[in-house]
Amino acid sequence: MLSSLPAINRRLITPSLLFALLAVFAAAADRLQPRLVIALKPDKNPELMAQERRTLADFLTQRLGRPVDIIIPLTSAVIIEGMANGTIDLGYLSATDMVNARKVGAADLLLAGEINGLPHYTSYWVALKEKPYQRIEDLRGKPIAFASRTSTSGFVVPMWDLRQKGLLTTADPEQFFGLNQVIYGSGYVSAIERVLSGQVEAAAVSYYVLDEDKHLSLEQRGRLRMIASQGPVPTHVIAVRASISAGERSTLRTALETLNQPEHHALRDQLFTSRLITVDTDRHLSGLASAIEFVSGAK
Repeated sequence: MLSSLPAINRRLITPSLLFALLAVFAAAADRLQPRLVIALKPDKNPELMAQERRTLADFLTQRLGRPVDIIIPLTSAVIIEGMANGTIDLGYLSATDMVNARKVGAADLLLAGEINGLPHYTSYWVALKEKPYQRIEDLRGKPIAFASRTSTSGFVVPMWDLRQKGLLTTADPEQFFGLNQVIYGSGYVSAIERVLSGQVEAAAVSYYVLDEDKHLSLEQRGRLRMIASQGPVPTHVIAVRASISAGERSTLRTALETLNQPEHHALRDQLFTSRLITVDTDRHLSGLASAIEFVSGAK
């Protein structure tokens, strides 16, 4: 039957038909190589991040052979939702965000940061240099800022530390800092800016916001000091959408690990702070369980 069908008359393939066929083939090819969408947390100056995300998009586009978009949603909740509905493929998240993403089955841990050879770091309470505070107890009744409601080093671990010290009995930080004395930022920089402006007396952030030249200017850092520290804090992670195949995960991991090469350290450190490594997911996140359970009741 099929062999008896007449062959297509090539004279019928007009330029307009050829153009239409090429468009169909191009669309099919685009579906085979869809855009990769990576979401970064808005934890520093948006203008600086704009240039960095363009550089990362170009870097990964070259290595993956597919178009890459870098977006900066307003909150980590948007990133987790995007990974759950399939509109975001990779996300740079705090360890707490990673725990929440796993709970709803949205994402898995692909890579984690390594700082000074360790997959964890320290949280700081930071104040202006001229302030008299010497320890966390000195901040009782004072206005403060947390980096965000989901930040591991800027909320979860500092809150757990207050609980461990007996300064909180519930997950309400106003119990210690006072009514209407607690502000939540949209990231480390937003919290520190409130300290610099005098709106609050101290902010909870990661150690590297103060100790390293990545998020603040030298003039800003020169006005600040650490008054208390707590931790350890599991490092940030690069999460991968749960529905992405094992083969594609391997390709993405290999491309991102290229950032560990010396010539790419500047870009890697600007965006992801430190070396990217493979870790055991349960071991990396296990220490947060009690802290997250405690803060889950926060206002």
